[in-house]
Amino acid sequence: MQSVKIDRLLRVSIVVLAAVLVYVIYAGIHERVVVAGDSAPEFTITTDSGRTVSIPSFGGKVLVLNFWASWCPPCVDETPSMSRFAQEYASKGVVVLGVSVDKDEKAYHAFLDKFKPSFLTARESKIHEDYGTFMYPETYVIDANGKVLKKWAEEVDWLSPDTLQYFNSLL
Repeated sequence: MQSVKIDRLLRVSIVVLAAVLVYVIYAGIHERVVVAGDSAPEFTITTDSGRTVSIPSFGGKVLVLNFWASWCPPCVDETPSMSRFAQEYASKGVVVLGVSVDKDEKAYHAFLDKFKPSFLTARESKIHEDYGTFMYPETYVIDANGKVLKKWAEEVDWLSPDTLQYFNSLL
């Protein structure tokens, strides 16, 4: 009789521990992945041009925060349209910041020399973790109050009618 009670207690304990483990994993993942509607994790970064960009105070503009890497083909593909978008929308109150996660400084600078992006760039290896970003490119549209309005976890055609319509609706 006592072994039945011990067996039942062990089973209940295993189920409770499994439930706690699942909850802890879920909570850990949920906390680290930023989605539209969340407050953007705060950071301050100095770009290659010497400009300091920080959240939540970046001059009352819409921030397009793009995480990328030189070894990422979709990142390479979206760079020309992102550059043109940045040029066209700078006067409309949009700041584009491309944060490279490249570990290889030479590869990063070779990318910049080849593509000459016309948006702010920086190389930094920690900020993307605060956003839960692990695949590239990943882009966040953040309003002047630091709220994430939109998240793209894929390559974006920055000059497509849908993308331009979205930004025009914000401004």
